[in-house]
Amino acid sequence: MQKKIIVLVEDNPNDEALTLRALKKNNIANEIVVTRDGAEAIDFLFGQGTHAGRDHNQIISVVLLDLKLPKVDGLEVLKKLRENRKTKLLPVVVMTSSKEEQDLIQSYSLGANSYIRKPVDFTQFMEAVRQLGLYWLVLNEVPPQEG
Repeated sequence: MQKKIIVLVEDNPNDEALTLRALKKNNIANEIVVTRDGAEAIDFLFGQGTHAGRDHNQIISVVLLDLKLPKVDGLEVLKKLRENRKTKLLPVVVMTSSKEEQDLIQSYSLGANSYIRKPVDFTQFMEAVRQLGLYWLVLNEVPPQEG
């Protein structure tokens, strides 16, 4: 049986912990794979480098992608995902604290499925994650992924 996973691409330990806590509190039981920079995210998503042996029976339900990342920024990660036939349809939700309109425009131009500004308030963040989980993990139909 194929496991549906969430890939969280987040370099800030506080935002990572907050996101994981919010997912858990909202009873989202999917396995969560955390990558902490853009290069690691690319390696995991494409099953290369240190993640060359990853289990391809894992279906990625959604990628939660921060923009401001070390090594390779989130926009470049998104661009690489959309350029590859195996990942071009993968649901990607940009979750960022950026208030730059250019980041919003560029994210959608590169094929982001959604763009969420991280709320500073924990209660608001919990609600955003609840809605995100309901939509992307329960209601949304994920396209078939090529191996």
